[in-house]
Amino acid sequence: MVKPLLLAGAALVVLTGAPSAQETVDFSPHVDVWRVGILGGENEADRLRNYACLAEHVEKRFNVPVELFPASDYAGVMQGLIARNLEAAGLGSAGYAGIYLQDAEAVTPLVTNEQIDGSLGYYSVMIARKDSGITGIEDMEGRSLAFADPNSTSGYLVPNFELNDTGFTTEGDGAFFGRVGFSGGHEQGIVAVLNGQYDAAVTWVSGVGAWEEGYSRGNLRRMVDKGALDMAEVVQVWQSNLITNGPTVVRADLPQEIKDAYQAFLVGLKDEDPECYMSVAAGEGNGYVPITHEFYEPIINMRRATMDQRRG
Repeated sequence: MVKPLLLAGAALVVLTGAPSAQETVDFSPHVDVWRVGILGGENEADRLRNYACLAEHVEKRFNVPVELFPASDYAGVMQGLIARNLEAAGLGSAGYAGIYLQDAEAVTPLVTNEQIDGSLGYYSVMIARKDSGITGIEDMEGRSLAFADPNSTSGYLVPNFELNDTGFTTEGDGAFFGRVGFSGGHEQGIVAVLNGQYDAAVTWVSGVGAWEEGYSRGNLRRMVDKGALDMAEVVQVWQSNLITNGPTVVRADLPQEIKDAYQAFLVGLKDEDPECYMSVAAGEGNGYVPITHEFYEPIINMRRATMDQRRG
């Protein structure tokens, strides 16, 4: 049995040396347009607004027009990358694993986020309304639970795996939960809880920083920042083991000089434009750091095991 995902092995991963943040390459001889996929999870207008500054920086620095593609779900971005219809995207670990298991030559991971405590991981948490009487996972017996998206690491793969592994079964005869479903995204799940459509929902948080602010970064922080959530109205009833922060990837068939230049740009983004970094990263952090494929092998193994169990 694959054990719940931990970051203990991450210390063995040697990150590539950080390139110069000032490196500039003209992308236009190689690509006509730089297409950036944006995962689902909140409404389209907010996603486009959050990424607008990134598009402006890329257009100016690399002399290439940018198009943003806010897919309705995670699968849309994944398939866009596999089909080479997107040049870049920020992914969750499970999304990267899903792409790799379908086409190992589709994308190259460049960077991931470093949290304010220096870690390269985050958490899946289960959130309920404070007035629901639910204070812990045991109180969820017979209640309804919303997952975010079938391809979300923290919104499905890890919580589903860990809950079942610890006896809180999500489906089948004698399931612990009365009903489980998919809300369509992280923000939608929390909204469904606030509206009484589900008793609880899982979402992603950094797990560091102030609870009142929705932690330092994550879905709760983004909702708090735009006035869509008051943390006094909700309670956290479960937390996963530490999960590897997802990567920003690019098409693997792009020239190496483009990969290096885009990686350098992302690594330097926080220093160059802190507000833009926070907008794209969903809150505070220490910035982007280079990463390699090996960092995601534990989540790839978990996703492969989950697929094998379903086939069995």
